[in-house]
Amino acid sequence: MTSAGDLLVIRPKRFELPAWLVVLGLLLRWSWRAVWWCLRHPVATASAASAVTLYVEFDWPGLVVPLVLMAAVSLVWGWRHESSWWAWLAGPLLGFVRRVFVYRRVWREAMTLCGLAETYDHRRVLPELLRVRSDQALDVLTIRMVRGQTPEQFQKVSANLAYAFGRRHARVYSERPDDPPTRTGWAAWLLRAVDRVRFRDRPAVVYLALVRTDALRTVVPPFDVPAVPDFTALPLARREDLRTWSLHLLATHVLVGGATRRGKGSVLWSLVRALGGGVASGLVRLWVIDPKGGMEFALGRPMFARFACKSFEAMADLLDEAVDVLRERQARLAGTVRVHTPTEDDPLVVVVVDEMAALTAYLQDGDLRKRIASSLGVLLSQGAGVGVLVVAALQDPRKEVLPFRDLFPTRIALGLTEAAQVDMVLGDGARNRGALADQMPRWAKGVGYVILDGTPDPVRVRFSFVSDSDIRDMAAQYPAPADAADILAQVGRETAAEPVRPPLPRMPLGPLLPDSLRNLLDGDGGGAAR
Repeated sequence: MTSAGDLLVIRPKRFELPAWLVVLGLLLRWSWRAVWWCLRHPVATASAASAVTLYVEFDWPGLVVPLVLMAAVSLVWGWRHESSWWAWLAGPLLGFVRRVFVYRRVWREAMTLCGLAETYDHRRVLPELLRVRSDQALDVLTIRMVRGQTPEQFQKVSANLAYAFGRRHARVYSERPDDPPTRTGWAAWLLRAVDRVRFRDRPAVVYLALVRTDALRTVVPPFDVPAVPDFTALPLARREDLRTWSLHLLATHVLVGGATRRGKGSVLWSLVRALGGGVASGLVRLWVIDPKGGMEFALGRPMFARFACKSFEAMADLLDEAVDVLRERQARLAGTVRVHTPTEDDPLVVVVVDEMAALTAYLQDGDLRKRIASSLGVLLSQGAGVGVLVVAALQDPRKEVLPFRDLFPTRIALGLTEAAQVDMVLGDGARNRGALADQMPRWAKGVGYVILDGTPDPVRVRFSFVSDSDIRDMAAQYPAPADAADILAQVGRETAAEPVRPPLPRMPLGPLLPDSLRNLLDGDGGGAAR
């Protein structure tokens, strides 16, 4: 400690260590890091050890021959089963290469300029890039956040991150974006144990999905029509990772929002096509409302059990009859099941409404508009459990146009005109989580973002394009049964009567007034009755 006037300078005491102890400490530190790296990268460690052993034993042929054999096996593998080849060989290898030569090279600069670097103890602290998993179209980066950060901070700068790494589309997931695979075979128990570790909950980790090759630029052809539709997985669209996106229709309502000429017809016709097998067998009844005079749905008229396109009175009657079916099923199924199971005797009723705003906001007859709104409110609030579902499409998602949009658990947002409309369709915060539906390019007809009930992260998909000729062929091949419109006959079905309950005994009540006051009121001053 030294003193110079009023200035007091304190210097910490320095400890001098011998050189051999410093060297020993550095060797131990580097050895531990090497062992830890080998434990974290067992494949790379085993490959390097095998290469050294082969070179020592057989010189250069020991390296060349195995490489040629592995290349041949890889080519045959990729030719015969491309999906597993990407999952187990090409994807991890490409991800390792891109992690080292693409992302690590600009990582510090990207994290700092995107505002994700923090300062602690006068040092810059960066999120850590743990892993890169690649496939045919995506790079999924596993990132460990800095202590104190939240996934919302990454979601707000998802567009910045995309352009920082030279891409146009990026989304941030707070949970792993893919589901655990279904394991079968003799080693399934071991693979399931590994999956429990791989897919465990990791709150300190976020996943950044970067679109390397936009697989949604090409038109998606119509999917094959299943003979028996799976209402929990109806194939409608292609995802960015080239997998099929399937809609869970059972016990839910679907809202489709999008500007004009953005592909709402692709969504609706893809759904109708996926239900075609059930329509022909009587497992599904399609009740369709087309306020545009039939310009959208008239081609598929043979598939529809009920169809209203010109008279708003007929549209209101159709919705009222759907409410009648709902009430009958409630009385019949109450106390038996919680979710309706479609059968040919008790089919699933899907009410498809195109241009919902024409019924809820733009209809001039106020009484008819209130009647339609009342029926829709009942269907949306009570119809999911009894198998009377609503699929609606509209252009303007404002609250005054569709006051009950919060009753749609499943939302689909196609190209929209304003940024605020994205949150109106998909829910608050959806745009910050990467659903940039207001920035759709002109070629992206049928491209949209989907959000399922309980899943906050949006998924970008492209719905299949069903042409007019496909619709005509589909209507001819999968017509509704001749008695499809007679579903209302079930409303007259007898239901169990309510049991007669005896009235509960009640204690006799005494007079409300004392006798003296009652006598005074019953008689006059002389005692004569009034």
